[in-house]
Amino acid sequence: MFVKAKPTLIVFSLLAVLLTACTAAATPVAPMETSVPTLAPTDTLVPTVETIPTSAPTLSPTDTPAATTVSFANDVIPILESRCLNCHGGRDTKEGLSFASFDSLMAGSDNGIVVVAGDPDNSLLIQQILNGKMPKKGPKLTPDQLQILIDWILAGALNN
Repeated sequence: MFVKAKPTLIVFSLLAVLLTACTAAATPVAPMETSVPTLAPTDTLVPTVETIPTSAPTLSPTDTPAATTVSFANDVIPILESRCLNCHGGRDTKEGLSFASFDSLMAGSDNGIVVVAGDPDNSLLIQQILNGKMPKKGPKLTPDQLQILIDWILAGALNN
């Protein structure tokens, strides 16, 4: 005489047998090696625009020993005058941004602050140059000119 078993009891029993068999037959597996790729100091992420220099400037203060010696008056103003004042100086100030003086530059534009002292990555001025949007007219900045602006911002964007 057979005892009638409940279907759920049978299913659970079969699952227990299968799990036991699978666990016993399993072989240990070595953990997967995981490594995060790191960028070498020369590896950079730069937009691929024809007008953007192929060698990207460095954004780290440790890579730019000249960062503390950049002068706004002697180094930055000449770059802004040669590349930016046509649209952002004098009476013509596109987007409400004027590079006519330190104070007007640091006041920002209609879109907000353009220079974040110590942080070129979050400075709109650097972002616009790197993505090829500025300057719109005339020649683009050279890699050396861009590096000077980055070094100045890294050093605290001082009025020196």
